[in-house]
Amino acid sequence: MITVFLAFASLVSVSAGTDVRPPVTSPKPERSASAATVQVADWIAASGDNRSLPYIIVDKTGAALFLFDAKGKPLGEAPVLLGVAIGDDASPGIGSKNLAEIGPAEKTTPAGRFLAKFGLAAGKERVLWVDYATSVALHPIPTSATKKERRRQRMLSPTPDDNRITFGCINVPAAFYSKTVRPLFRKKGGYVYVLPDTKPLEVVFPRLRVQALRNGGAS
Repeated sequence: MITVFLAFASLVSVSAGTDVRPPVTSPKPERSASAATVQVADWIAASGDNRSLPYIIVDKTGAALFLFDAKGKPLGEAPVLLGVAIGDDASPGIGSKNLAEIGPAEKTTPAGRFLAKFGLAAGKERVLWVDYATSVALHPIPTSATKKERRRQRMLSPTPDDNRITFGCINVPAAFYSKTVRPLFRKKGGYVYVLPDTKPLEVVFPRLRVQALRNGGAS
């Protein structure tokens, strides 16, 4: 498996015709970009599905995030923490529940294509709302997180095996968030593509299937 930098360097040079900058330094060794991540990135670059806005691809299986500017240039990757439960759909009414009311099976990070914008979180600091209706946001590890959750240690671990700990939100390294994500998304927002745990990519991203058929792919 090639590293994420080599994968996306090849991808963007072919699909978008742009130069590639070195990726932003991650607090842990780079993880390989999965085939699904590269496939979705290739589709976005070829189709312009991001509508000239910056975008993020979150690979839940690999517990990794890949950041691109509005022209499809890769700006880096980082580890993420995700919802405890495996699953691709938010539970009905989850956005109106208090945290104490959310059961373990409901703590999912839903898969899909989301138009993300900054907004206030319960009157506190602004966060990047991925899906406001289901209370899923992208932000650094909250100060309210308890020590026993070991969120920082989980984020720094070399594998994705222990990165399932949140109520559904996507936690990212604070420096990566403040230096790259926030400057890119704070004015007009952007798109967040969350890859599925169990569903086929084409079910979560129907336009990807349409693009493949137009290019002569298998039905």
